[in-house]
Amino acid sequence: MLDKVLQAIDGRKKESLAALKELLSIPSVSTKPDHKPDMQRCASWLSDKLKAAKLDVQILPTGGGKGHPIVVAKNKHQPNRPTILFYGHYDVQPPEPLDLWQSPPFEPTVRKDENGFDAIYARGAVDDKGQVWAHCEAIAAWQANGGLPVNLTMLIEGEEEIGSDHLEAFIRDNKDLLKSDLCLISDTGLYDRDVPAITYSLRGLVYEEVFLTGPSHDLHSGGYGGAVPNPANELCAVLASLHDADGRVNIPGFYDDVEKLTPEEKAMWAKLPFDDKDMMKELSIPSLNGEKGYTTLERLWARPTLDINGITAGYQGHGAKTVIGAKASAKVSMRLVPRQDAKKIQELFRSTLRERCPKNVKIEFESHGLSPAAVVPINNPATKLASEAVEVGFGKAPALIRTGGSIPVVGLMKQALGVDSILVGFGLPDDRVHSPNEKFDLDCFYKGTRTAAALYDRLAKLR
Repeated sequence: MLDKVLQAIDGRKKESLAALKELLSIPSVSTKPDHKPDMQRCASWLSDKLKAAKLDVQILPTGGGKGHPIVVAKNKHQPNRPTILFYGHYDVQPPEPLDLWQSPPFEPTVRKDENGFDAIYARGAVDDKGQVWAHCEAIAAWQANGGLPVNLTMLIEGEEEIGSDHLEAFIRDNKDLLKSDLCLISDTGLYDRDVPAITYSLRGLVYEEVFLTGPSHDLHSGGYGGAVPNPANELCAVLASLHDADGRVNIPGFYDDVEKLTPEEKAMWAKLPFDDKDMMKELSIPSLNGEKGYTTLERLWARPTLDINGITAGYQGHGAKTVIGAKASAKVSMRLVPRQDAKKIQELFRSTLRERCPKNVKIEFESHGLSPAAVVPINNPATKLASEAVEVGFGKAPALIRTGGSIPVVGLMKQALGVDSILVGFGLPDDRVHSPNEKFDLDCFYKGTRTAAALYDRLAKLR
């Protein structure tokens, strides 16, 4: 039956791409209140398509109606079949800065990428609308050719890009609805164009915003400079103290729970086609940096990090204004590895900054997210079955990799539902996720759709 499904998918490439363009044209930017109608429109669009695939679909509210809706879809569940919970998200990042886009972010455009390959350019192309749509196409093909061989539940949320604030409560309130044997996620990517991949570990996240307040109002820098505390100066000094000369995070206790890589993992990664020079060329930088004593892949996948994501202070308009700003703030993200506790790291960060901040400046904090790292055992039966599916779709066996990013839902699924997740993504490293000119390689899209179809075939063997 899989062969027939794959033939159906191959025969619908034109229609599939046209539908993806429709989906990508909806500006479902979850962080902006003025896009709330677009969020509802996107959820309704997905609902209509999934109903057309003969699934039972619900659009369910979150946060008592204050959050963005979640789309839940199911086929007719049958006894003695494994239940697969597919997770994806339909919300996207803001497209700014708009002037850096070669084509409007919500007017999907197919053109050659920098390497001469066909790709579709739009916000959400690969994160995550394109990958969600690949699964929708695969599911529709199965439903039109005898039905899916597994019990399927789909959960497609609209708040992933803003921290999934209402997802935990939704899952805990709907455990029976979402009961499953395995969670399937396609929100990651290939290792590179020639190396498909299954991701078995993700880093966790602690995202903090720190605020420093000095005088009661902005001051003339000539009249007060050198005599009063300057929050911008003090903030820069505190932030500069957070790394030592070897690139290590300079927070006492930060590394206490970090596990060493296993020899098996080191051996697997050593076989991957990675070259520091290629990364330097891609990013137009003269050299790489980071924690001494580790390879670049180890730094990216298996070591915790701390990065400043934004700084705000003083006058930032056009021209000059000699002012000591009354306030300064910074956004700081910390990526965690398995066994590190997000709450503990948050507390260590805050206590360290309080200790280092001068007493004549008030310091305050706001959390923008806590999520643990996640790891799935390499010898998990689902990993072997998923590897077979990737080989069907891409024509070669996948590499088993970690990734430096965070997908909080992986830990949440384990905690709330007791299920492991398998991460099989179809994007490329140069797809510019969260950046202007985000894209999805069309060959990866089509092969990803075939892989999705094969995943449901292979995962039917879990029981």
